[in-house]
Amino acid sequence: MTEPMFITLIILLCAIALFIQGKFRADLIALSALSILGLLGILTLDELVAGFANQVVIMLAGLFIVGAGLLNTGIVEKAGNKLLGLCGGSEWKSLLIVMLTAGILSAFLSGTGIVSILLPLVMSMALQQKTSPTRYLLPLAYASSIGGLLTLTGTPSNMIVADVLRQNGIGNLSFFDFTPVGLVAFAAGLFFMLTLGRLLLPEKTIAANNSVKGQSAGELAGMYKVYDRLHYLHIPATSDIVGERLSDLQLPIQYELTLIEIQRKPKDKQLPLLQRQQTISARADEVLHPEDIILVFGEEEAVERLALNYELEFKHFNTEQIKKHFLSSRFGLTEILIVPNSDYENQTLIDVHFREKYQCNVLAINRNGEYIQADVGTERLKPGDAILIHGEWENIERISSDLQDVIVIGSTSEDGSPVNSKGKAWIALGITALMVILLSMESVPAVLSVLTAALLMVVTGCVRSMEDAYQKINWEPVLLIAAMFGITAALDNTGGVRMISDWLAVLFSNIGAHGILAVFYLLTLILSQFIPYGAATVIMTPIALTSAVNQGIDPLPVFLCLAVAGSLALSTPRVATTNALVMTAGDYKHKDFIMIGISIQIFIGVIMVITIPWFFPF
Repeated sequence: MTEPMFITLIILLCAIALFIQGKFRADLIALSALSILGLLGILTLDELVAGFANQVVIMLAGLFIVGAGLLNTGIVEKAGNKLLGLCGGSEWKSLLIVMLTAGILSAFLSGTGIVSILLPLVMSMALQQKTSPTRYLLPLAYASSIGGLLTLTGTPSNMIVADVLRQNGIGNLSFFDFTPVGLVAFAAGLFFMLTLGRLLLPEKTIAANNSVKGQSAGELAGMYKVYDRLHYLHIPATSDIVGERLSDLQLPIQYELTLIEIQRKPKDKQLPLLQRQQTISARADEVLHPEDIILVFGEEEAVERLALNYELEFKHFNTEQIKKHFLSSRFGLTEILIVPNSDYENQTLIDVHFREKYQCNVLAINRNGEYIQADVGTERLKPGDAILIHGEWENIERISSDLQDVIVIGSTSEDGSPVNSKGKAWIALGITALMVILLSMESVPAVLSVLTAALLMVVTGCVRSMEDAYQKINWEPVLLIAAMFGITAALDNTGGVRMISDWLAVLFSNIGAHGILAVFYLLTLILSQFIPYGAATVIMTPIALTSAVNQGIDPLPVFLCLAVAGSLALSTPRVATTNALVMTAGDYKHKDFIMIGISIQIFIGVIMVITIPWFFPF
């Protein structure tokens, strides 16, 4: 083993260890490893940046823009509503339609985007059927992952293996060449979830906010034990808090309290019997007046400390009365989910000025079943976090309309979706259809077809502007895959790929062609549970290519097996963003993903090893 090979292997193993640890972003780890290889002279400058010019990387960025055009115009939501509208009757039928809807749409769009759109629709459907949403959300996530196998652009792994095959002159896989294998994999996943998978799915009572404001909001209040932490305080004229601006008081930081609303006597003179207190939302710039009655949310000890410091008086209230006031035709309670790779990730609510921007109060954070109700303003948000917010319904609607970084569960209006390009749904659909035609005909290079479609989405206004287009790109997988191409190039250049292939040839010399498929499926599958976005496929393709040539078999079926395994990060909620989205919404535990995910991965793997050679012989 040469020194450059040894160094490259150590760097790769350290990167994989950091991927498994999960403390740092995947793209940061890969870029750091790539930089070290360049600084040590193992990679030349041209080799260092070659991955960023790779067709897969450019196509992936373009596909995010195309997907954004479809999501912005509302065509995906309309299609999802139509398909899910067919649900009814048995759980079996509803589960079938949910998985078919997610699988078909994910063949053409990002699985994360599909789950973001369908998640509140599926939850609403389940609640209308008086069925636990846990019966549908995990299958929804799985179907969106497996459905990407149906087409060339459905998953990064498909694009990676197609690009490597093209570069090595082995084959040129077009848009629908993946469909036969993808259909078998999806059918296997569908069959599993409709049979054994249904038995393994948990069944829990989930409080969720659907279109019925009062009932669902009340369930949320009960689940988070909101009423136990509500307190009324009266502000005497002599209190030092009079004249203070809420933003200056910094109650969430100083006292771990949230001021929700203010009850204030009107200024105009009326007869005492006609005087009614007006309710004011607790805006950041609101100034407190004498005789105000404030409603605060937090622990009783913290409220007592605030009352003592500012000489405030506790005001007793009737629980039923405050329930009617807290949840009414004006004020509501709902949950929002943080989407993976959103602008909110790793930010605090104070950093993003959430309260100032939307005039809604954050009461608690549900993180994988753990309820955080103290220091919510300074808690760094993570993908899949469910945030409980209270405010006026119109402000809750504004969050639903303005943000594409969160999912608002239970929007109170059918028009509450983040659509900024209404009336252009058919334009976006036509552009996507043109891209699919060009990709399937192969008359235009695949990367040019995708870039043309992305450009048309911007020019026609389906995506608002170039700045908006750049924001819609999820840069983590783009940079991760680009860096991994450079790292695997270093492994190949230093002889590491051949050495690993020789080891595998010695270990598995007598297992036959089907055994080779099984080995590479298993190795890629294990890596894909820790390395996201198909990057595990990047590592395995050069090793699989060399091993297949050494064994005297066609690399094409081996590569297709890699593509399937690299797309099935089903046994962990951390790597697959689709899994992270449904985990909190469905109140799933890690063991649910492990038990069901590993079972379905083994089931699909056995079928793939048997059927792939039927379509692509050795």
